[in-house]
Formats: sequence, structure tokens, C-alpha cells
Amino acid sequence: MVTYSTDREALERDCQLEFFIAGGPGGQHRNKVETGVRLTHRPTGLVVTATERRSQSANREAAFKRMAEKLTAIQRVRKPRKPTAPTAQSRRRRLDEKKRKSDIKRSRMRVTGDE
Repeated sequence: MVTYSTDREALERDCQLEFFIAGGPGGQHRNKVETGVRLTHRPTGLVVTATERRSQSANREAAFKRMAEKLTAIQRVRKPRKPTAPTAQSRRRRLDEKKRKSDIKRSRMRVTGDE
């Protein structure tokens, strides 16, 4: 598994920064200035955007923090699932086998005139 560094210097080296005009509340400053930040991690292709703050520097910090969280999440080794309940197929198989055994045992019984 490939590991990606999540410290700030490595992220600045591996990521491409883009700035764009972010709409929404925030007044004239937000509508005129490129305060939105789009961060693309080149090795993985992950893209993170931050537009919740009015200043570009605050959005940049938020984007780098979010990118570090995403990289940490994709590098986490997941535990294999432990099967907890029998599958539908295994239940069906078990019941079929019980029916077959029952039929075999019933065929061993003495035949009466009722059946």
C-alpha cells in the first residue's frame, strides 16, 4: 500500500492550488475576490474545495486540513468483516439436507396400510 505524507510541507509540494470566486453570503469582498480554494492532490487525484470563509488564507488552511483528513482516511487499513449470521444460501442448504435425512429415515420405517 502506498502511503502519502499528510504534513503541511509535503501537501504543499504534492498539491496544486487553484483560487476561484466563491459565491454566497459574505458581501462584496467575497463576490469580487477569488476567496475559494480548490486543492488537487496530484498523486491520488483527490480534490478538496473550501469556500466557507471570507478570506482566501482561511479557506486555504481549511482546504489543507481537509486534504490531510482525506488522505489519512484512504490510508487507513480496514479490518476484514467477520461473518456474523448464516447466509440465506447456507440456511437453504441446511434445510435441504435435513429434509433429505428425514426422508431417508422415514423410508426405513415399517410400512403400514394407512399410507
